[in-house]
Amino acid sequence: MTQRMTALILTALMVLAGCGQDDSNKPRQLAPLALKEQASSVVKASGGYVVNWAAVLGNPNRWHFGENTVATISAQDATGKEIVRMEQPLDAVPPAGTLAFTGEALAAAKPVSVKINYRPAAWHQAARIPSAFKPFPVSKVATEKLGTGSYLITGYVTDPFQKPASSLVVTALLRDAAGKLIGGGTAFVDDVRSNTNRRFIITVESVSEGGEAKSTEVVARTWGATAKPYEDLAMGGAKPVHTAKPQTEPFIKDRGVQAMVEKRP
Repeated sequence: MTQRMTALILTALMVLAGCGQDDSNKPRQLAPLALKEQASSVVKASGGYVVNWAAVLGNPNRWHFGENTVATISAQDATGKEIVRMEQPLDAVPPAGTLAFTGEALAAAKPVSVKINYRPAAWHQAARIPSAFKPFPVSKVATEKLGTGSYLITGYVTDPFQKPASSLVVTALLRDAAGKLIGGGTAFVDDVRSNTNRRFIITVESVSEGGEAKSTEVVARTWGATAKPYEDLAMGGAKPVHTAKPQTEPFIKDRGVQAMVEKRP
């Protein structure tokens, strides 16, 4: 056997050995958060202009929370000068879920453009399966138009878990007839329990220019930059779906289970 043939055989063996290696233990690359929607508006106020914004971050990773994320909001005037720059710490983004957030800042001059960016998240593997992190039920949502571009949103939120939620963030997103995000607002609700409905009141000072709210989306979440508050609730277990005693009369006779008779030829 020539040296060239020997080298070819060794190379082929090395390639086959490499193909047979198990890469299941290699760290999986997590997808970054994505800014799915954003809207901003500017309204004249005493001492300057108030910049309002609303946005939605999406987490495509099914088994990980996005933690310690910070949004950066900047606004420029007609000359391109930056007149607003603000960093907004965000709450943890749940696995395969979204985070709706709103905010406002004061500018001395009138902004003509507003941009929202965010820092990459720190990833935390969820302590429970995704279905354990149940959404917080929201009911009886009412939206009232107060004036040009301002709205009042009210409703109730409850706790789907057995353990009380010490504090929840409730965010309302306003959309136009086409479903486009035009603005939003946020409120905090304390001591939310599974056996009571807690009322929330949210005021939206302004929406995107020319926008008119035709629908309202309200979401509630735990407050904090890490997954711990949400995980603590999930670890305590969810409230049973059926807790009331049946109102119908029991069967007169239990139908039981009919035994199968085996027939042989």
